[in-house]
Amino acid sequence: MILSETLIRVRYADTDQMKFAYYGRYFEYFEQGRSDLLRLIGLPYPEIEKRGFFLPVIEAHANYIKSALYDDELVVKTMYKDMPQARLRIEYEVINNETKELLATGHTVHSFLHATTNKPTRVPEFFLQAINNYLQQ
Repeated sequence: MILSETLIRVRYADTDQMKFAYYGRYFEYFEQGRSDLLRLIGLPYPEIEKRGFFLPVIEAHANYIKSALYDDELVVKTMYKDMPQARLRIEYEVINNETKELLATGHTVHSFLHATTNKPTRVPEFFLQAINNYLQQ
């Protein structure tokens, strides 16, 4: 398993009228966590795109357990558990950094697309190699 942790502070603009973090913002928090996870294994999004591939989200899901509030500091735990074939599944936990309460869980599923054809493809070899290299550290 590969795990990264991202700190995010809930901004006023992230909240609704009740000062709760708006439910749609969690997908943005997931995206930040995913970007940090890819960077951790040595493949930030720009590098993947430079190599001619895109990773579009084809499925996104969130379970909301407890609300985050304005100015809360959150830890987004982003986990990658299985070697990808044609799709990549990434899991998330959002935790209040002060109380350590679990606020939300979720996952996203991504396909690999050739940037020139926009056609789905199996996971590129360089991606598998980056995962293996990271796991062997």
